[in-house]
Amino acid sequence: MLHFLWDSISLQTFLIFLFIFLLIADYMKNRNPKNFPPTPLRLPFLGHLYLVDFKDPVGGVQRQTKRYGDIFGLNMGGMRLVLVTGMRLVKEVLVNQGDKFLERPDLPIDEQIFTKIGNPFNPQLKITNAVANVICSLIFGNRFDYHDEDFQRLLKLMNEMTALHGAVSSQLYNNFPSIMKYLPGAHQTIFKHWRVLQKFMQEQINKHKEDWNPSESRDYIDSYLLEISKDHDSNTFQEEHLMACSLDLMFAGTETTSSTLRWALLFMAVHPEIQARVQAEIDAVIGEARPPALEDRNKLHYTNAVIHEVQRKGNVIPFNVPRMASEDTYVDGYYIPKGTIVMTNLTSLLFDKNEWKTPVTFNPEHFLKDGKFWKNEYFLPFSTGKRSCLGELLARSELFLFFTSLLQKFTFQAPPDTTLSLQPMMGIAMAPQPYKICAVPR
Repeated sequence: MLHFLWDSISLQTFLIFLFIFLLIADYMKNRNPKNFPPTPLRLPFLGHLYLVDFKDPVGGVQRQTKRYGDIFGLNMGGMRLVLVTGMRLVKEVLVNQGDKFLERPDLPIDEQIFTKIGNPFNPQLKITNAVANVICSLIFGNRFDYHDEDFQRLLKLMNEMTALHGAVSSQLYNNFPSIMKYLPGAHQTIFKHWRVLQKFMQEQINKHKEDWNPSESRDYIDSYLLEISKDHDSNTFQEEHLMACSLDLMFAGTETTSSTLRWALLFMAVHPEIQARVQAEIDAVIGEARPPALEDRNKLHYTNAVIHEVQRKGNVIPFNVPRMASEDTYVDGYYIPKGTIVMTNLTSLLFDKNEWKTPVTFNPEHFLKDGKFWKNEYFLPFSTGKRSCLGELLARSELFLFFTSLLQKFTFQAPPDTTLSLQPMMGIAMAPQPYKICAVPR
């Protein structure tokens, strides 16, 4: 009987029935629960990918916020997420109900990685090298020479991976990993680079194991090896986790600070009058004889305001690191099911037109009152709540010391007949487009 029915159905009829079945299955799987935040029209299979502006994701979100409000839902492939905008809702998610949003989502592309003299120059690698050496000192107990070819190659791979995370194919991998894993694209390059970084990290761990002394921890790897030796039952500390955590620290401790410093030099070249005022303050407080120290920060009010404005306007992590609901909960009266990814729109705080005098203009006066440094509560580039940036204190110290040291010794200018662009490049962080700049000794 079944054989007869099968023979009597034409291929066209079968395909129509199959398509209808898949439509119904897609609807049943991805329909929103009762009282879920408002969502735009969802396309079958693709969800809301058609709304994503890959060239200008920040502007795209702003347009959707104007249309659907400060909390709305999206479905990317089979991934449900909610985006919240504005101080009230950001604090509701990160602080007031922070315990319910402590988890991080397992994004497929990251899951695949972690389980497996005045002349124009591009400052990217030099700045990245300097910043990376700070975190390398903590992880490995030593820094790497600027002429170390192997380390320079690794930094280039890290920079490429950071940019490739913003590519269309990488974003599609997060939404359709079962299909995209068979297709070429930026995501495949990320995986290839990651294997090289894993090999490098394993070599560093092996070197530590050769001369490891349990009674003397030289750095992060030594301390982790000590915990591995003590953890006999729970398997919380494992060498595989050490590799993943160390690579995570390298990325987190390098890219955002490096991107912010590159924004800083770019803004100084574009705003020479602001740069001159910073240098005048540095000359008056520190002078030329000694390098800047953290103790100088409380006296350098304008310089501190400029650094904060660089962070505000640079906006390197515009939508924060994703959170995930660890239990069913409600936000602003809307039902958020357990497992829903929640994005907190930090851009909405850093550019709130009701809180900043000139939100779209680079203006250090945003952080000054009566000539003294003043911090606005809407300034949350490191997020807030229990899972705010672990390295905030280190990053703030690095930004101050690098920035003041550079402006103490150099004036940064655009190359002759060159107009510098402030157009961002989206990756793991929102960095400036590659540029060349002139560093003129003072």
